[in-house]
Amino acid sequence: MKTTATNYETLIVIFAEPIRALDNLFDDPEAWGAASLKEWINGYESSRFTQTDERTAVITSEYNMTHVREWLERNTDIDRLIINS
Repeated sequence: MKTTATNYETLIVIFAEPIRALDNLFDDPEAWGAASLKEWINGYESSRFTQTDERTAVITSEYNMTHVREWLERNTDIDRLIINS
């Protein structure tokens, strides 16, 4: 049996403000297609958002990390990004 390894990228994001405050970006869930930052990130195929404390999240993605990261950098205030490939 042949198995293939999947390479996920990991991004640790420390936001400048609490994640619950960032959820206010999604004040019109019908327009956004999401009601929270977690839901928005998880909407990218192969991407997952896991909150670890009030301002920190671990995001994994198989092949959409470039798009997720660019969106976060344009639309949120970030204190620090830690990138693991």
